[in-house]
Amino acid sequence: MGGISVSSPQIRRRNLTWLYFLLPSIVILLLFFIYPILLTFFYSFTNLALTGEAAKELKFVGLDNYTRMFQDPTVRISIWNTLVFLIGSAVIGQQVLGFLIALLMKHKNKTFRRVIGTVVLAGWVTPEIVCALCLYSFFGDEGTLNAIISFFGISPVTWLFTIPMLTVILANIWHGTAFSMLVFQAALDDVPSEIEEAAVVDGASRLQILFRITIPYIRETITTNAMLVTLQTLGVFGLIYAMTGGGPGTKTTTLPIFMYNQAFVNYQLGYGTAISLLLLLLGIVLSLFYIRSSKK
Repeated sequence: MGGISVSSPQIRRRNLTWLYFLLPSIVILLLFFIYPILLTFFYSFTNLALTGEAAKELKFVGLDNYTRMFQDPTVRISIWNTLVFLIGSAVIGQQVLGFLIALLMKHKNKTFRRVIGTVVLAGWVTPEIVCALCLYSFFGDEGTLNAIISFFGISPVTWLFTIPMLTVILANIWHGTAFSMLVFQAALDDVPSEIEEAAVVDGASRLQILFRITIPYIRETITTNAMLVTLQTLGVFGLIYAMTGGGPGTKTTTLPIFMYNQAFVNYQLGYGTAISLLLLLLGIVLSLFYIRSSKK
C-alpha cells in the first residue's frame, strides 16, 4: 500500500500545535490567577503589615493567623452575615425574581418585553457604587421611602439602622436580578412549545406545566445560574460598604468587608489574606455543591 510517510518530528510538531494557540491563555492564567493565589497563600502565613515593626521585616508566623481567625468571634459573625446575604439576595432573591420576570415576559409582545427588560436592566448596568448611593438615598432617614410612608401618616423609620441586612439584600437584588432574568429568558424560549401544548390538551394546569415540564427542562440552567450569581454575590463589597460600611456594629459585616477592614484599615495584610482564603474556600465548596447537584 502506497502512502505519504510522515516523519516523527512532523508528528511531534502537529501534536504541539495546540500548545502554541493555548500558550497566551496559559500565561495569562498563571500570571493573573494562579500566581496571586499562591502569593496570597504564602502571605497568610506571615505577619505582613502596612505599618509598624511588621512592615519593616517580614516574618513567617505559621498558623498564627488561622488560629486567630477561628478564635475571632467577628469571623463567625461575618460568615453568618455572608450566608444570610448570599441566600437572601442571590439564591432566593435574584434567582426567583429573575425567573418570575422571565416567565412573565414569555410569549408576550415585543413592546412589553422591551419595556420590562429595560426597567430591570437599568439596575444591572448601573455601577455598583452608584446603585449603592441610589438605595442609600431611598432607605435613608430623609430618603424617598420615608417620604412615601410619611405621606400616608406613618412615622419615618431608620431603615439602615433597624433592618440594615434587609436593605443591602434588596439593593443587591435590584442590582443583579437582570442577569438571572436574561439567562432564564433564553432558557424558557428553548422549551418546546409542542410539549406545553400537548400538556394543555391533556388537561394540565399552568402550575402543573410549570413544575412538571418547564422547571425540569431548564434545571441545568437553574443550577448553572445559581452557581454564577452565588460566586458573584460572595465578592460583593462596594454595595455594602457604601450603604452601611458593615454596620451598624457588625450587622452587615460580611467576609469581604471584614477582610478589607483587617487588611487596609487595621493594616494587617497577613491576617487579611488568611480571611480571603477562607472566602475562596467557601466559594470552592459552594461551586462543588452546585456541580454535584447538576449531575444528579
